Amino acid sequence: MNNLFSLVSGSHQNRIGIYGPPNAGKSTLANRITNDFTGETFSGESAIPHETRRTHRKEDITIKSDSGASVTIDIVDTPGVDTKIDKDDFIDLGMDSNDAVRRSREATEGIASAMRWLKTDIDGVIYVLDSTKDPFTHTNTMILGIIESQDIPVLVFANKTDKEGSDVARIVNAFPNHETTQISALEGENMDQAYQNITRKFGR
Repeated sequence: MNNLFSLVSGSHQNRIGIYGPPNAGKSTLANRITNDFTGETFSGESAIPHETRRTHRKEDITIKSDSGASVTIDIVDTPGVDTKIDKDDFIDLGMDSNDAVRRSREATEGIASAMRWLKTDIDGVIYVLDSTKDPFTHTNTMILGIIESQDIPVLVFANKTDKEGSDVARIVNAFPNHETTQISALEGENMDQAYQNITRKFGR
């Protein structure tokens, strides 16, 4: 990472929630941000849907842009939000029936927790989408609609641009009212622009 952004102290603090569907790369993004600015790892990452089953918070991460603006944020990494949790999906991943039932219950509880945070404790949202998948789903339109109804500032991140089949324009066209930033959280591509947008959007 270049010197465009640096860890600093003494700025405004916001609780910024990282939301989006399962496996969009939310935990990867949370880890990228915390590692870039604190040298620490935020949480585990997994290709299994709903692996993040609890809301996690990392406090006091300060970002400064080349314009001199800065923002101190608490990152809130939330479980993947979905409108349908089916134990059979976990069975298809090789889990036995009992584990699949337990995981589906935990995933449902995690989604409920994420929604409670959104309604009561979130000052801004980074909405992460997998740019290799169709973004125009019931879940995405519902969650972004809730965010809009509560006047919560939001940035859309089109993630996984390093993957074959990535189509950022599809996300831009699906949600034209929201600013979209293309990134690869895994590879660190375009993160300087992402940090600049975070600083501008969520600075007070």
